[in-house]
Amino acid sequence: MKFLIDECLHTSLLKIARDAGYSCEHVNFLGLSGRKDRDLVRRVQAEEYTFVTNNRTDFEKLYARERLHPGLVIFVPSVAPAQQRALFRAALSHIAGQDLTNAVLEVDLDGTTIICTQYRWPLS
Repeated sequence: MKFLIDECLHTSLLKIARDAGYSCEHVNFLGLSGRKDRDLVRRVQAEEYTFVTNNRTDFEKLYARERLHPGLVIFVPSVAPAQQRALFRAALSHIAGQDLTNAVLEVDLDGTTIICTQYRWPLS
């Protein structure tokens, strides 16, 4: 599995993924900053990235149109970089090498507790 981190998330997430043994890129370092979300989805699909974003609404709509996709990780709360790193560590622990094909992993906070919820997407 390889990840592509959206521009709305901190670049420090790269190191966390790589330290955990995953291949990982950031939109900013691939010259994709400011691109339309649908263009990012095309790139994600073409290169089979699991996309990591904080933009739940737009990407769930876009992914609902895809018959097959390599997975989506959504950070539900909009938080500072230190908390993003904690959320990403929890996501990577939850994933633990499993395949996220046609799945969404939402990572949320309930107080100080990180909650990972995984579901199929699109639903049909």
